[in-house]
Amino acid sequence: VVLAGAGTWTAVASDDPPKVHRADRVMSMDDGVRIDTSYFTPAGTGRHPAVLLGHGFGGSKDDVRRQAEGLAEDGYAVLTWSARGFGRSTGKIGLNDPKGEVADVSKLIDWLARQPHVLLDRPGDPRVGVAGASYGGAISLLAAGYDHRVDAIAPAITYWNLADALFPNGVFKKLWAGVFINSGGGCARFEPELCRMYERVAESGKPDAEARRMLQARSPSAVADRIKVPTLLVQGQSDSLFPLGQADAAARAIRAHGAAVDVDWIAGGHDGGDLESDRIQARVKTWFDRYLKGDKGTDTGPAFRVTRTSGVDSTDGAAVQRGASASTYPGLASGQRTVALTGREQRFQNPAGANPPAVSSLPGLGGSGGGLAQLSALGVGVSLDFPGQYASFQSAPVGSDLRITGSPTVTVHTTSTSDDAVLFAKLYDVGPGRARPVLPAQLVDPVRVAGARAGKDVTLTLPAIDHEVQKGHRLRLVLASTDLGYASPAAPATYTVSLKSDLKVPTAPGVTTGAAPLPAWVWWLPAAGALTALALLLTARRRTAGPAPDPDLADVPLQITGLSKRYARSADRYAVRDVSFRVEQGQVLGLLGPNGAGKTTTLRMLMGLIRPDGGEIRVFGHAIRPGAPVLSRVGAFVEGAGFLPHLSGRENLELYWRATGRPPEDAHLDEALEIAGLGDALARAVRTYSQGMRQRLAIAQAMLGLPDLLILDEPTNGLDPPQIREMREVMIRYAAGGRTVIVSSHLLAEVEQSCTHLVVMDRGRLVQAGPVDEIVGSGDTLLVGTATPVDEPVAEKVSALPGVASAVRAEGGLLVRLEPGGTAERLVVELVRLEVPVASVGPHRRLEDAFLTLIGGSA
Repeated sequence: VVLAGAGTWTAVASDDPPKVHRADRVMSMDDGVRIDTSYFTPAGTGRHPAVLLGHGFGGSKDDVRRQAEGLAEDGYAVLTWSARGFGRSTGKIGLNDPKGEVADVSKLIDWLARQPHVLLDRPGDPRVGVAGASYGGAISLLAAGYDHRVDAIAPAITYWNLADALFPNGVFKKLWAGVFINSGGGCARFEPELCRMYERVAESGKPDAEARRMLQARSPSAVADRIKVPTLLVQGQSDSLFPLGQADAAARAIRAHGAAVDVDWIAGGHDGGDLESDRIQARVKTWFDRYLKGDKGTDTGPAFRVTRTSGVDSTDGAAVQRGASASTYPGLASGQRTVALTGREQRFQNPAGANPPAVSSLPGLGGSGGGLAQLSALGVGVSLDFPGQYASFQSAPVGSDLRITGSPTVTVHTTSTSDDAVLFAKLYDVGPGRARPVLPAQLVDPVRVAGARAGKDVTLTLPAIDHEVQKGHRLRLVLASTDLGYASPAAPATYTVSLKSDLKVPTAPGVTTGAAPLPAWVWWLPAAGALTALALLLTARRRTAGPAPDPDLADVPLQITGLSKRYARSADRYAVRDVSFRVEQGQVLGLLGPNGAGKTTTLRMLMGLIRPDGGEIRVFGHAIRPGAPVLSRVGAFVEGAGFLPHLSGRENLELYWRATGRPPEDAHLDEALEIAGLGDALARAVRTYSQGMRQRLAIAQAMLGLPDLLILDEPTNGLDPPQIREMREVMIRYAAGGRTVIVSSHLLAEVEQSCTHLVVMDRGRLVQAGPVDEIVGSGDTLLVGTATPVDEPVAEKVSALPGVASAVRAEGGLLVRLEPGGTAERLVVELVRLEVPVASVGPHRRLEDAFLTLIGGSA
C-alpha cells in the first residue's frame, strides 16, 4: 500500500506545471553573427524585471543555467547567451569588442523590450540588470557603459582594465595570456587583429603601445564616466589573473559618478579556492531585488565584505571561513602602519633566457585541490625563489597580530647593467624557527623599470591581500628577477637594489570579523530540551489556548483594552489600572508619567514578561501572553540588556540573533550596527564599554530584524547630546518606513521633538492620550510670528483687542495671551486688519507645561 501510494503521489506531482518556462532560440546580429540564447520566465502572467547572465571565458550559456532558473523562480525574466565564438554561437572572439560582443548585448536588450513578460520603464527600455563572472563580468560593466538602459549590474572576478591585467606595469603575463588563447580554441578563433597582437607580444616578450591601446579599448575603464548604475563588485582573493586591485579601480571610478557600489572579496578566484557560489548568487539576487524590483527594504549586505580563512575543520578537513565586513569600502590603503625593514644593498642576477624562473602561482592549474592560494591561506608555503636571483629585506618579529587588508607599498632604489630591469616583488609571512615562508594568495607585483642603468627610485605597490601575520612572525620583502607566469628579459643582467623607505601596511581598521561558529551542542542541546519540555507538557495533558486573532486589528500595531496589574500580595493596590489606548502604524508614541506611574509595568506586560491581572493586549490582532509567536514582530529595550562581557559588541549581537533561530539574512545586522555608531569599539570586549556605549549596543540589539513594533524604555540614558539627537532622528526615520515606535522617557523636550502621539499616565491610570499637537496646544498663550519686528505701539494696539488679555513683543514676533472665550481665528482677523505682517500662529506652551498641568502635584 505504501509503495502504491508513493507511486500515485509521484504521478500527480509530475503533472504540476513547471515553475519556470525555458525557450531556446538563435538570434541574428547586424553583421550576420548568430547568437545562441535561452530565455527563462516565471510561471504565470504579468511583467517582470529582466536579467542578462553572461558566462566565463571558454564556457557557454549552459554554465549559468542553474542561476538563471533560480532567478526566474524568484520573479525575473532571464536571458542567457553564448558569446561570439563560444558554444553554438558563431563569429570571432573579440574580447568584448564594443563593435562585437557589446553591441550583441544591446541587441539582446532590444529583444527583451519586445517581450510581454518584461517590465518596461518606457517603450523600448526594459528594466534590466546584467551579471556574470570573469568574461561575463566584464560584459556587464561594458553594457552599463555603452547602453543607458541597463539599470543595475553585478560583475564578478573580472577586469576593469584588461591591458593592466595582462601587461601589469609593462610586464607581459605570458602564462595567463596563453591560457586565454588556448581556452578560446586557438589564435585563429580570435579577431585577426587580436591574434596578430598576441603573436607579436608573445614573441618579443614585451607589450607595445598598440597592444595596450587595443586591450584598453575593450575594457570597462574606457567608459568609466558612463557607468552610473548600482554595482555589486565581487572579486577573488585567489586570483593572479584579475587581482583585487581591478575591483578597487572599478569601485573608485563608479562611485565617483554617484552610483551605489558594494564590494565583496571572496575566498576563491581564477587560481582556485572556494568561489562561494551559493552565497554570491543569493547576494546578486538581493541586489537586483533592491535595484530592479525596487524593494528598498531588502538587505543587500554590507558595503564591504571579505571572506577570511582561519584554519581547518577537524571533522572534514575543509577550510574554515568567516566573513568580515565594514559599513564603508575601505579601499586598499586604509589604516596604514609602518613596518621597518632591514637589509644592505644587494646584487642579484637575471639569468640568460630568464631560466630557471621563480615560482609563485601556476595560472590555469590552481583549481585542483583548492588552489595554491588556498594552501597559502592555511599557512602552507608553496613558492620558490632561486639563490642568486633575488634580494630580500626583513622586518623584526611583529609584537602583536597584524591583519593586512589592502596593498602594502615600499620604495626601493634599482640599478641595472641593462637599460631596462624587470623585478617581481613579493611580501612573505615568515614564521619562527624553520617554518617555510608563506606568500599570501601566491601574488607578486611585476614592474618594468625603464632607464635602470642610471639608477632609479621605484615605489612598489604590492598586490592587495587580506592576510593575518601572527605575533612573532616577520615580514620579508623579496625582489626576484624571474617568475614563471611572466616574461622576463632574455639577456643576462645584474640588478642592484637598496631600500629607500619603510614598508607601509594597510590594516583597514573598520573591517571587523564575524564571530566564530558555535559548537554543535549549542544547537542540539536547546532543541533536545525543548522536545523534552514538549513531551512533559503532553504527558501532563496541560493545554493552554489563547484567544483567536482579531482580523479587524491585523494592521494595528497595538491595542490595549482595560489593562490592569496589581502589586504582589495586594488585592486593591494597582501598578496599572484600567488603561486603554491604541497605536497606529507610522506613529512614534511617547509614554509619559512620573516615577511610579506604571509605564515600565505596562511595557513589561506588552512584552509578555509578566501577565496582566485584567484586560487585554493585542499586537497586530494577536493576544499577548508569554511566548506568543507575534512577539517575533516586536523589538524591545526594557530595563537594560544583558551582554556577555568577554565577547565583542558585534559577537554579542550575532549570538543573540542565533538564539532567536531566525535566518542570519533576516537580522539586518549591519543596519543595526550603523545605528549603534560604535565604530572600532564593536571589535572590543563589552566589558570595556562605557554605560553610554552599552546603551547604544542594546538599542541596536532591539532593532535587529527591523521589527514592526519597537519598544524603547529610557533609550537616551547615558548618551551625550549629539547621540541623543542621533537617536531622535533614528526613531523618526524608523517610523517613517511604516513601522511603529513606543518610547518611554523623562526627557520631555526630546519627546516633544521626536514623538507624534502621547500617552500620559499617573498613579497607574491613563490621564490623556492623543497627538502631541493637541496635548501641547491646549494652552491659552499663542506665539505670533511676524515677517518683520513689531513696534511697541503695535503691541499696545493688539493688547487692546477684544478677547486679548495681553500682548508683549518677543523674539520673532508677539506673545499673545487670550482671555476666556478668545480664539486664534478671531485674533488673526484682527491682526490682518491692523496690518501686522503675520507669518505664523501657534501655541506657546511646552510639553513640560502640559505635562505638569495634566499630572498636577504628583510630579
